Amino acid sequence: MKTTIAISLLAALPLAAAEEKPVVAIYDLEGTISESGRPEASLLGLDMEATRPLTLFDLTRSLKKAAADPNVKAVVVDTDDAQLGLPQLQEIHRRLQEVRAAGKDVWLYTDSLGNGTALLGSAANHFTLMPEGDVSFSGIYSESMYFKGLLDKAGVVADVIHIGDFKSFGEEYYRTGPSDFAKQQKEELIGGIFDQLVGEISEGRKVPAEKIRELVDRGTFTPAQAKEAGLVDDLKHRTDFSAAVKAAYEGAKFDRGYELPDQDGPEITGMLDIFKLMFESDKSKNAKTDYIAVVPFEGEISSESIAPIRTQILKLLKDDRAKALVLRVDSPGGSALASEVLWEATDEWKASGRPFVVSMGGVAASGGYYISSGADRIFAEEGTVTGSIGVVGMKLVLGGAMEKLGITTHATQRGKNAGAQSMVHPFSEEESKLVRDSMLQVYGTFKKRIEAGRGDRLKGELEGMAGGRVFTGKRALELGLVDELGGLGEAVAYAADKSGVNADALKLVPEPKSPLEGLFAKPEKPADDEIVKMGVRVSPVAEAVKATLGDAQINALPKPARDAVTRVLKRIETCSDSTIQLVGPEISIPLK
Repeated sequence: MKTTIAISLLAALPLAAAEEKPVVAIYDLEGTISESGRPEASLLGLDMEATRPLTLFDLTRSLKKAAADPNVKAVVVDTDDAQLGLPQLQEIHRRLQEVRAAGKDVWLYTDSLGNGTALLGSAANHFTLMPEGDVSFSGIYSESMYFKGLLDKAGVVADVIHIGDFKSFGEEYYRTGPSDFAKQQKEELIGGIFDQLVGEISEGRKVPAEKIRELVDRGTFTPAQAKEAGLVDDLKHRTDFSAAVKAAYEGAKFDRGYELPDQDGPEITGMLDIFKLMFESDKSKNAKTDYIAVVPFEGEISSESIAPIRTQILKLLKDDRAKALVLRVDSPGGSALASEVLWEATDEWKASGRPFVVSMGGVAASGGYYISSGADRIFAEEGTVTGSIGVVGMKLVLGGAMEKLGITTHATQRGKNAGAQSMVHPFSEEESKLVRDSMLQVYGTFKKRIEAGRGDRLKGELEGMAGGRVFTGKRALELGLVDELGGLGEAVAYAADKSGVNADALKLVPEPKSPLEGLFAKPEKPADDEIVKMGVRVSPVAEAVKATLGDAQINALPKPARDAVTRVLKRIETCSDSTIQLVGPEISIPLK
């Protein structure tokens, strides 16, 4: 009788893990891979999508789990529609290498062989190109846009003061082309990044670097020649590629959402769904176990952009379950004042004795480096753009714009320098001297923050690294400005080791939401013990430029130009916070 019962119980048990269906994880990457998951409003207003963006945090965590999961036999990646920066490509490339190192297959398909797909494909053991696909593997071409003509049309003058010969931010507003210092800096950056691409592809594909440079300089070659050179493994159409994957893993589960969050967001079919969404936004999601908090900051530094990040860090300080902080920085900098405010919040965290780690994304320059400098450990990708330790003073003068509208002004003042910040006229010679004196104070504080944070890890005199000089992550490591080459995954692993928390116990805060979910989310509140909260300033200059262009003209621009104008307007907004700016140069490096 006992034997019969035992057999019956065994029959009722679920299948053992070893008998589970094997899994092939499929990653179809489209559009921009966000750092924070917070969708950006367009110039014409917020796009009320129900979906939320895929974040680099989501993707790297999923790939790490795929590498460790014995049930995952392979991953398949399609990146043709993805818009990835070099450091994002380098991190994904490294995560795919981990999948390979775990004895699993990596399949990658592309219709177009360019810099980015060549780099990711170098980590695959099944890299397939469409037989009649586009081959645009011809090096790096980077253009910078200059907006003096646009500001002239708007009647706006950029009055810029630099501290540091290489501090080239602002040139795009008052010049029609780069200074010699800016040219030199860009040449060095583009050269370093190109060398990185060639080196990583050469190593992954086992093709001599000289051969890769020869193919690049050839300018154009066919998919067949790409295969012959060893850049790809096979030439197939998508249907044949899919059939090959299915045949290789017959009976497997092909999972398009392996360990990824639900991006589809809430389904709204009526008012009841809206009410449900409103009530769910009020529910507390406090963690019940110890965790590592990953807080992403991306974009320009202004009082508006740092306010939610600062609030999150101060809230985490009061959460005993938050055992370590990883700040993911992808920012060219911005307001000096706002940079100091966010630095102070990270300093409060550091004073708690819990690990503080920074992971640098595509760019962490000037103010982006300022807010990173106090970390216990700084990780950067080889292709991260960082440094730009210097100061810019900038005032955008609206007098001409007002004249175009028929507006005249008359000023009355008491105090010789009371009108220094007037937006109607440029700085006088004496006002410029006063601004420069203030900038030198900020520059001194900037260097003091770095020296206090980095200490003897700096390899040489800081002044020789400052002056607005910009470096790749690889060069920054040599100078001691960063501690290790690596991405978000490596930063989390370090935080886990120092805090004793499992590296899988992660929490991305603020939690990404779709615009629709964000509409019903409760507004961020200052910490309970804060007597005063941060304010937000709005720039009349940005409004003047938008009014001059008009929404129709902005939409009619080609996408690169439209994106550039959007970035310019955001940078102009940061000038409303402070005349003194900590901003790195605008360097666009397309990698498609």
